[in-house]
Amino acid sequence: MSNRRAIVAACALALVAAGVSSNGAGAQPAGRVPPPVRNVFVVNLENKGYDETFGPASPAKYLTQVLRPRGLLLTQYYGTAHASLGNYIAQISGQGPNVQTQSDCQVYSDFRGVGTVAPQQAVGQGCVYPASVQTVADQLGATGLSWKGYMEDMGNSATEPATCRHPALDSHDETQIARPGDQYAARHNPFVYFHSIIDSPACSDRVVPLDRLDADLNRKNETPNLVYITPNLCNDGHDDQCVDGREGGLVAADQWLATWIPKILESRAFRQAGLLIVTFDESEANDAGACCGEGPGPNSPLPGITGMGGGRTGAVAVSPFIRPGGWNDTAYNHYSLLCSIEEIFGLPKLGYAGQPGLPCFGTDVYTTLT
Repeated sequence: MSNRRAIVAACALALVAAGVSSNGAGAQPAGRVPPPVRNVFVVNLENKGYDETFGPASPAKYLTQVLRPRGLLLTQYYGTAHASLGNYIAQISGQGPNVQTQSDCQVYSDFRGVGTVAPQQAVGQGCVYPASVQTVADQLGATGLSWKGYMEDMGNSATEPATCRHPALDSHDETQIARPGDQYAARHNPFVYFHSIIDSPACSDRVVPLDRLDADLNRKNETPNLVYITPNLCNDGHDDQCVDGREGGLVAADQWLATWIPKILESRAFRQAGLLIVTFDESEANDAGACCGEGPGPNSPLPGITGMGGGRTGAVAVSPFIRPGGWNDTAYNHYSLLCSIEEIFGLPKLGYAGQPGLPCFGTDVYTTLT
């Protein structure tokens, strides 16, 4: 028996011993013994509700007709905020939104804090969190595991750094608007909103342009444990009409997925022990639906501006440890995703990812061990 099959068999026995079912999609998440995933791939698209993306009239043919049958559709996956930035920050730190992140931090200001309240929420307002506020990237680095953020078009500016690119502190964020040839958006790159990352030399090595992903996928030992990917403002579906003249929205996003997702699925890292999550930061602005006990935070009474959440987006999960072709009606959100990543790598829960009762991926998601 190969080492991998031995590990998988041991995990299956552990699940059976714990009385955990690994039946098909829709099972209750009674067991939270994650399989031996070694590489997690997270892809974020932009601003689309569940019905538009996964409904019968969806133009996202690759996502709905090719990728979805290979994995599991999470039908009740929710964003946690409006507008974009608060969702990205939630995914890597468990921090709730504040007034400035709800406005996508038009000015890249320091976070001005006055203390901390449970669960690990920095109280205050602003954009760039102090080094005391940790992220899953900090956790991975501290335990000898690796991570990278791959940001499309990050290296396309003639005047800005190619890596770890962000506005100067207290300056206007010039990436709020797409430009021909440079459609990078800092607000879709959560890593540059934490001093623990931008003040570290590791930022230049770990927050990089998307075009570096090919080489890292082709060498298994170079594929980070956490691969976090953000397409540009056209290819993530954000802009309905792209600045380069292309049709945007789900049409552009789907074309991007059809180009990049096969590279991930064919990589050795994914095939051996990978987990891919494709989701959206938030639903439409008029959908502030929430799940999973999300409520008012210390810095914003309404995380979704008009309601408690970022609306229902759905997500697709693909892995050797997920039976293809199913769907799952358990409610999850971005804090659930962070919790699930931390459980895979044996890390403590950050912020709202550690809130009691939060649903994290269990045997309802990891439906098979093969």
